[in-house]
Amino acid sequence: MGTGTGADEGRREWARHWQYAELPGLDLLRAHYVRHTFPRHAHDGYVIAAVTGGIEEIGLPGDTLRAGPGSVVLINPEVPHTARAGVPEGWAYATLYPSRALITEVATEIGTLRGTPGFTAAMVADPQASRAIAEVHRAAEAGNALAADTLLRGVVARMLTRHAGPLPVRTAGRAGAADAERARAVLEDRMGEPPSLEQLAAELGTSPFALLRAFRDRYGMPPHTWLTDARVRRARRLLDAGIPPAEAAATVGFTDQPHLNRHFTRIVGVPPGAYRRGRAAG
Repeated sequence: MGTGTGADEGRREWARHWQYAELPGLDLLRAHYVRHTFPRHAHDGYVIAAVTGGIEEIGLPGDTLRAGPGSVVLINPEVPHTARAGVPEGWAYATLYPSRALITEVATEIGTLRGTPGFTAAMVADPQASRAIAEVHRAAEAGNALAADTLLRGVVARMLTRHAGPLPVRTAGRAGAADAERARAVLEDRMGEPPSLEQLAAELGTSPFALLRAFRDRYGMPPHTWLTDARVRRARRLLDAGIPPAEAAATVGFTDQPHLNRHFTRIVGVPPGAYRRGRAAG
């Protein structure tokens, strides 16, 4: 899928997910979605998204947000969430996906945060920041590295200064958290041929229901949903390394390339082929 402009953007779905070589540690997504629904998933890094049209409905643990123009959505690493259109005409947005390293670098430069920074608000009304995020995209698309980098660091610093604190350190909470973490490690290690829930529970010395409850408490989604998300994340890394989609699909445990295409498109927002082209775009 490519980009669209003007009235064309209001009539159809389109998306561009790419990297600009002059902005390392950052993915960019600009899109207009109408029917597309993002299933529950999480990111390795951060999300800073400016809604530029329509309404985006974001499902977060314990809350549902409705973000419209002038708002900025802020999501920390590993926070499970969903996204869908909140109105019939869908939503348009410009999204920045900064890596942990980039966020930490900017936080160190401004010197106001200790430890790993985390956003303390999931959505803020900030038309100025929203415009700046869209301008990062425009500058990158125009090949203006100086403007893009300046605007990027400015908007990240603004969000960190106004809406961030130390990222909470996860501690083993209720009973079963250790089993959930062990289950995750097994699924990561055996992604190509994962055990059933019953087999996994037996290996860990617990019951299927107890493990399911503990896993959902720890990671915000059941094991099978988490595994699909993890497979897509690993497939992204393989595609980044130049591995063909069919090989990536087999490596991460999808039955075939169409299976990868379906889940990848739902979670990332563009098909694997468009994603690969976007990696070479900068």
